[in-house]
Amino acid sequence: MTTPSVELKNVSLIFGDGDPRNENVTAVDNTSLEIPTGQFVAIVGPSGCGKTTILNMLAGLIKPTLGSVKRNGQEVEGPSRDIGYMLARSALSPWRTAKQNVELGLEIRGMTKQERSKKSLELLSQLRLEGFADSYPSMLSQGMQQRVAIARTLAIDPDLWLLDEPFGALDAQTRLTVQSEFISLWESNPGKTVIFVTHDLEEAVLLADRVIVMTARPGKIKSDTTVPIPRPRIVDELKFDPVFTETEHKIWKELRDELV
Repeated sequence: MTTPSVELKNVSLIFGDGDPRNENVTAVDNTSLEIPTGQFVAIVGPSGCGKTTILNMLAGLIKPTLGSVKRNGQEVEGPSRDIGYMLARSALSPWRTAKQNVELGLEIRGMTKQERSKKSLELLSQLRLEGFADSYPSMLSQGMQQRVAIARTLAIDPDLWLLDEPFGALDAQTRLTVQSEFISLWESNPGKTVIFVTHDLEEAVLLADRVIVMTARPGKIKSDTTVPIPRPRIVDELKFDPVFTETEHKIWKELRDELV
């Protein structure tokens, strides 16, 4: 049996001191999940259902109160170099150019100037930003900043990509463009596992192989649906595909009650 890339087994995360006399908040409750290597999984659910908490546990930023969190069969004990974590906002360093922002992780790892320059320019080119390598974040649109953030996240060549609402702040047209570029980049990198948190169900179905629906807090997995759409995908055309519409409607019925 192949070892899963990610495994959560009976995981609970409780914020508080555990004393029943004090206020404790259960963010994630007795949750189990396996994700094979190379799969793209989207997690959707109402605010406060533990989506980001799951990413933080996988990233090694927090430990579960109960249960186990494993990466490639090994217990997660802390942050790892083979994980890339991208947040909703680009969080670029304003004093560094786009190219220098992409190079940040490579610089920390001791890569030579020539090597990191080559890598950063390749990624910027893949994301159609080759003409903006020397631009500072303040000179870039929000969509361009997010593309730089994607390049920075992937520059270290992580095996596991964790993304928390990475396109949520973009307008609809820009979001579609960045989604297309992102999925093309991922599909050209086989073997990379993606866990993608979003509030946008349409986005989840457009991009993912599986969509996990979480219940309202305390968060549990309510449903786990495979998206029966082949790859490679052209996301701006999928919205008109009846399979896409049917799958989105099926998952919406699971999600709807939790939002209420």
